[in-house]
Amino acid sequence: MDAAQQPARGRIVLADDDVLLREGLASLCERAGYEVAGQAGDAVRLLELVDDRLPDLAIVDIRMPPDHSTEGLKAARTIRERHPATGILVLSAYVEVEDALELLAGGHKVGYLLKSRITVVEEFTESLDRIHKGGSVVDPSLVQELFSARRRDDPLSLLSTREREVLALMAEGRSNAGIGRRLWVTEGTVEKHVRSILGKLRLQEDTDDHRRVLAVLTFLESR
Repeated sequence: MDAAQQPARGRIVLADDDVLLREGLASLCERAGYEVAGQAGDAVRLLELVDDRLPDLAIVDIRMPPDHSTEGLKAARTIRERHPATGILVLSAYVEVEDALELLAGGHKVGYLLKSRITVVEEFTESLDRIHKGGSVVDPSLVQELFSARRRDDPLSLLSTREREVLALMAEGRSNAGIGRRLWVTEGTVEKHVRSILGKLRLQEDTDDHRRVLAVLTFLESR
């Protein structure tokens, strides 16, 4: 394959037992410039594909045959152990906090999205790119779930309304520039909010984007 034929962004394998959804995902990925290197309907075939094709990204349904419990999550852990350079995006039909936190605690190049989120094509493509480049992606619904479950004496009560908005966007994996664009404020203003948030939550400031996400999620998990 010559340089002109090389995929613009990277290689992806897909795993979901819903054939229509899987084909739809494949079409979206190809339109976004990714090469779909293989598709699987169960975790066993997924692992075979990853071992054989060595993709840049694996998109995995959290629940797959035979039991439709957490086969996808287990497969994602195996992929991370065998191929740490492969990014992982796990899809779920609804928010599963414990499973999501377990996955996200694994480090960089990882994401968790609700299936309903992929209907927004641009956001889905942005999520793929972010994971491929080494970042983390967290579904906003998961962030909201964690906020809603916090205790009354939680240190989050120290945060202002704007700081909570910034924190939620941080937890989604957005950069300071990305947060600024979303909230219509300057990047410098966002940086001030981030420093304040990290100080109030007693979290060490870190310029590494995915470590900021993990720090926020670790704090929220301890609610």
